[in-house]
Amino acid sequence: MPTLVEALEGKYGPEDGDGMDSGIPIAIYVPRKGPRNIVPSLLVLNDCDIDSAGDENDLQKKCHVVEELDLAQNNLTHWADVLTILRLMPQVKFANLSFNNLAEELTDELCNKESGVAAFPLLRNLVLISTHASWATVKKLLNLLPNLEELHLSLNDFSTVELTDAADSIHSNIKRLHFTGNPICSWNEVSKLGQAFPVLESLVLADCPLISLDPTMPVLKCKADDSEESEDSCSSCGSPPIQQYGRCESECESAGPKPYSAHDAFRHLRSLNVTGTQIASWDDIDRLACFPALHCLRINACPLFEEYTEHERRQLLIARLPNVQTLNGGGVISPEEREDAERAFIRYYMEKPESDRPERYGNLLGVHGRLDPLVNIDLSPEKRVKVKIIWGDKSEVKSINVYQTVSELKKTLEPVCGIAASKMRLFYGDQDYKDTHSPHEFMKYPNKQLYSYNITSGDEIVVDTK
Repeated sequence: MPTLVEALEGKYGPEDGDGMDSGIPIAIYVPRKGPRNIVPSLLVLNDCDIDSAGDENDLQKKCHVVEELDLAQNNLTHWADVLTILRLMPQVKFANLSFNNLAEELTDELCNKESGVAAFPLLRNLVLISTHASWATVKKLLNLLPNLEELHLSLNDFSTVELTDAADSIHSNIKRLHFTGNPICSWNEVSKLGQAFPVLESLVLADCPLISLDPTMPVLKCKADDSEESEDSCSSCGSPPIQQYGRCESECESAGPKPYSAHDAFRHLRSLNVTGTQIASWDDIDRLACFPALHCLRINACPLFEEYTEHERRQLLIARLPNVQTLNGGGVISPEEREDAERAFIRYYMEKPESDRPERYGNLLGVHGRLDPLVNIDLSPEKRVKVKIIWGDKSEVKSINVYQTVSELKKTLEPVCGIAASKMRLFYGDQDYKDTHSPHEFMKYPNKQLYSYNITSGDEIVVDTK
């Protein structure tokens, strides 16, 4: 397998010599680019089977201006190589190490500055998707990255969070965290992320089997991980979870912070993605309404919404979340849409028993007052109308079904008019235009349904032969 240096040479070519070839002079001299330009500031070497750093002198000479590094889907397995690569690229601000098997523990010796590995103050964004890195390794890395702002830990099989057990576990610069696809079920565990990253602004928990935002719920055990029989089970292994919901936290922020509230550890969170979770209670939506800074929310494909249409789901969410400005990637919610949603919310719950009405219903009732139920107006056309059928010098008033097609009407009129349907032409006359001498409309489309002509009782249809 190639080293990083060998992969660089394979992609960009080795450094050439002095511009001469075997003593033969070159007619036109083109100066070669200096070492700073051999490798671009954005270096992408995905899926190149890289397993180590290679010669350090060559690597530093070629890559000391690299600012964005993408080494995803390689064969790096040793943190010693990873730290060496980062040390020899001191300008790196973004590093993607996804899908390298980095399950090996990062040791204190490697992290010790005396071993030659210093902190990386410029690194702002680190991507560790599906690297199998342990929490112990993540904690050591965070201590080497004092200015890290964005961290990707998706698909790492984290069912618990182990970041807050030491005095140096608070990282006040991280603002964005991606945690997609980890088998975490408990909001109590999720809250540890907020405790470790107190200024977190964006959190992605998509496709995590999170069953509630209630932090008082007990952590559920997984039968696959417990040799003893237990009634508890975990949705991440396919077993039905015990849903012991605690109190409904629908109190607004003005009522003061409550102990064990879902939002206590996320005071600065502006964006949250819980799409594909197992949330199944509107109580959890009420908990989201209490997040003091939450403005952007993505929540789809949850059991909670199975019985609602897309339009109903959006209206119910908007009405319950007064502070959310953008929902599921759409545009900013307009005042008109919010008012319509709140009125629809009132009408939705006014028909339900008082015990089923949430606290938000009373709040909105105070804003909009009591509303009259919407009148159910049926605008569909009458199914049958009476029209005058005219053929030759004869006529007959006949009741016809307006949902039949022109072709079907012709077959119906065959025994009445004595004309074969294949030889028949129909013309529609509107009674409202009878005195204007307007020509009758030729009904030339055989598959067109009669109601599309706006036929009403009193109109006439003239039958002619081709």
